[in-house]
Amino acid sequence: MRTRARWLSAVAALGLLAATALAPAGTAQAESNGGVRVMPLGDSITEGTQIPGGYRIGLWQRLVGGRYTVDFVGSQVNGPASLGDRDHQGHPGWRIDQIDANVVGWLNAQRPQTVLLHIGTNDILQNYNVSTAPNRLSTLIDKITNTVPDAQVFVAQLITITNTNQAAAVRTFNAAIPGIVQSKVAAGKRVHLVNMHAALTTGDLIDGIHPTANGYDKMAAVWYAALQSVPGSIGTPGTGGTTGAIVGAQSGRCLDVPGYSTANGTQLQLWDCHGGTNQQWTHTSGRALTVYGNKCLDAEGYGLTPGTRVTIYDCHGATNQQWNVNADGTITGVQSGLCLDANAAGTANGTRLVLWTCNGQANQRWSRR
Repeated sequence: MRTRARWLSAVAALGLLAATALAPAGTAQAESNGGVRVMPLGDSITEGTQIPGGYRIGLWQRLVGGRYTVDFVGSQVNGPASLGDRDHQGHPGWRIDQIDANVVGWLNAQRPQTVLLHIGTNDILQNYNVSTAPNRLSTLIDKITNTVPDAQVFVAQLITITNTNQAAAVRTFNAAIPGIVQSKVAAGKRVHLVNMHAALTTGDLIDGIHPTANGYDKMAAVWYAALQSVPGSIGTPGTGGTTGAIVGAQSGRCLDVPGYSTANGTQLQLWDCHGGTNQQWTHTSGRALTVYGNKCLDAEGYGLTPGTRVTIYDCHGATNQQWNVNADGTITGVQSGLCLDANAAGTANGTRLVLWTCNGQANQRWSRR
């Protein structure tokens, strides 16, 4: 039996909490693709208030595009279906001390190999002992490195705030961070400075605090560059296999997960190619065909007969999720020996995908793009 994987002012400070209604977060469901475990850690800017998923959307897309195999981890989950792994450790409204009080438990439960830390905005918004915020950050970093000493810890300087006085406080706080990071490096710890403040301006903020979609994407680009600069922090590019669209020879349409669904058992279809994450497939060294980074092309119910539905399901490595991509353009199931087939030789959007006896017809031939 298959085991299912888990899947501005005081008013402004209050706004950070209220904004969670726009992007509810739930308990993490352990979305996992077996890659390097990366914990996005912080407050609402990590959670993605205003734009659910926040910078994690653009970061995930860059990781997939760069052929890195990464597993976002955390006890929280939110973001659009197109975000392949929605786990995180972002807590709207939380200050440094609140993260510090809980971080050991999170780290012990999740055991990240890389941590992305952006925290301190709420200390400033709530005017909470701002002068000692750098000390609290230093203590938090120590707690992280002591709990997961082999992890790479990336510490971001805060993005700006529209309010003039608070923006000045952000700059003062940020000015202390390089020295803090350097002291950790001198002590032999794997800590890295990320200049996130330089990446965004107030024009990139949707409400004076949180980024717009474009602002979050700018953050994603900075995180990605920082990760790439530290060997091993996100593994080795290319180990996840070749990623791209799978296009039907007869239809010219792409192998597509309907509506960006991530639900187990969703039957695949043909659809106009558009380059979305629900049409990006990776053929791994283990012969799996993965989408979103954590779902596998699956012969439903371990089916061996013509007409078996082809779906997505949590990756588990069984032979009904292993596929041969053949030189003649066919894709055959390792377990069944049957061909990936556009049902009834259909070519229209919405044509469902099944397994069928290989017959050499064009509806069973595919190319990578």
